Amino acid sequence: MFNKSNFKEWFDRYKYAELAATSSALLSSQFSRILSGLTTAYLITFAEYLTFYGIIILQSYKKLTKKNQELGQKTTLKETLLLVKNLLLEFGYPAILDFFFIRPSCMYWMPILTGNYFLGIILGKITADLCFYLPTIINYELIKKKDNPVS
Repeated sequence: MFNKSNFKEWFDRYKYAELAATSSALLSSQFSRILSGLTTAYLITFAEYLTFYGIIILQSYKKLTKKNQELGQKTTLKETLLLVKNLLLEFGYPAILDFFFIRPSCMYWMPILTGNYFLGIILGKITADLCFYLPTIINYELIKKKDNPVS
């Protein structure tokens, strides 16, 4: 399950969404100058989520439509609903735990623990990402096996 080609696949799947989400986190962290620490922590989390999932949904839908175009088919509502279902299965409970508990806690406490706001935001993001990606990748691999049991 965990080999070099898997890491490349996971990296390719999440890289643009993660890069954009990191940029959103850093930009929205600037609100700490006018908002409380906990409010900013949730604002950072919301900005990351909006960016990350917007890109994931767009990428996934574009990949589906491109595959169908190559086959000379139209993308059906059933395929789109299956795509949404699989995204919910992949990200569902990791996203809920991450959004409500893990990420805001990391974004709030890491700057305090490090004594450096910028470094704390980066370390908070990395810590939250590790907690988020482990179950997300496991879910992704399980969905792949279920959808394509031969591979």
